[in-house]
Amino acid sequence: MQKDKTIDHVLRATWQAIAKMYNEEAAKHKSTMATAFVLLNIDYDHGTPSTSLGPQMGMEPTSLSRILKNMEKQGAIYRERNPEDGRSVLIKLTEFGKEKREVSKKTVIQFNELILANVSEEQLRHFFEVTDIINKLINQKQIFTK
Repeated sequence: MQKDKTIDHVLRATWQAIAKMYNEEAAKHKSTMATAFVLLNIDYDHGTPSTSLGPQMGMEPTSLSRILKNMEKQGAIYRERNPEDGRSVLIKLTEFGKEKREVSKKTVIQFNELILANVSEEQLRHFFEVTDIINKLINQKQIFTK
């Protein structure tokens, strides 16, 4: 099987192209795709517990800590003691962070609208069916059973 015909190669190459596109767009706003991703995962009104952000995004704690530290320096977020759990901290958006979040949201919507305009409902349904199957097989540890 040719490497450019394997499922993992196509997924990885496609994701790398998407990441590059998002990073180029984020750079226009002095940001990164990772920062935009974090902004989109913080609850707009109430903030998000820092301990749930990493798992929610599939991000390692050290990577997330570095991004949050930079976002705090830039004035996009602030930390506040969680009133429901004094041991945890809420990550909240500043007004600047909310503005940056809206830019990120518009960028993601623009990408999705363009794809939806160029892909049929049936193609999209099949795409989601295939990715669901891949994720189920991985989560059920059925890929490398021997």
